[in-house]
Amino acid sequence: MSIEYTDTQLDKLIRPYGRLPAEMERSLDENGYVVLPEMADPETLERLRTKFDEIVELEGSQSAREHHQEEGTHRIANLVNKGRIFESAWCHPLILACCYHMFGRPFKLSSCNGREALPGGGHQPLHSDWKFERGPIDSAHSCNALWAVDDLTIDNGAPRLVPGSNRQMDRPEQVLDDPEATHPNEIVAAVPAGSVVMINAHTWHGGTTNRSGARRRVLHAYYTAREHDQQQDQRRWATDETRAWLSEEQRWLLDID
Repeated sequence: MSIEYTDTQLDKLIRPYGRLPAEMERSLDENGYVVLPEMADPETLERLRTKFDEIVELEGSQSAREHHQEEGTHRIANLVNKGRIFESAWCHPLILACCYHMFGRPFKLSSCNGREALPGGGHQPLHSDWKFERGPIDSAHSCNALWAVDDLTIDNGAPRLVPGSNRQMDRPEQVLDDPEATHPNEIVAAVPAGSVVMINAHTWHGGTTNRSGARRRVLHAYYTAREHDQQQDQRRWATDETRAWLSEEQRWLLDID
């Protein structure tokens, strides 16, 4: 779809990406995802790995209590408030421009979390992240940016996607005999560290099993259309320390005052 950008808070956030490259728009529209390479440099990745592990160790059994805990994984949550190192994960202008292309209307950050499939764990059924009425297929209700902090491989639990399923009105559990099973059209998003797999969250997707035991830390920046509730109420969780460094545009993106 063609988007007209105006001089708004959102327009300021997505500069300099007033318009995405045509091939990127085509992949988002037709396949429901696009891979963005080299979004983080090696030094930043190392800092993200260190911070991820620090949070897991510090919070222990309480890790990700603000969002969702999952057996067979390490999860961390509420990352907007757990270090400015995560700022690019939820506020990178290219990610936000991709979101706007898919939404076609204003949106906001819903949550920012992290997930690592542990050895032998991590498999998920195919699912879409929107559980309610779909509406027109050319407009998204939610989008997800999956930041590869480590290399994602077929052996260590890289996510699987079904290209084109973003244009499917039904959710996997409504039409598949076994959403846990391999889908004949699925691909595995094996990408190097520093890449981002940007998906329309209506696209059928799911984590796979970490068979090799290699580290596979991923950050999830999840966005929803402005009219919907957030997974994590950013107004509730925003700390005074975070509010002190947020820009006016970032406060708009988080929907906090």
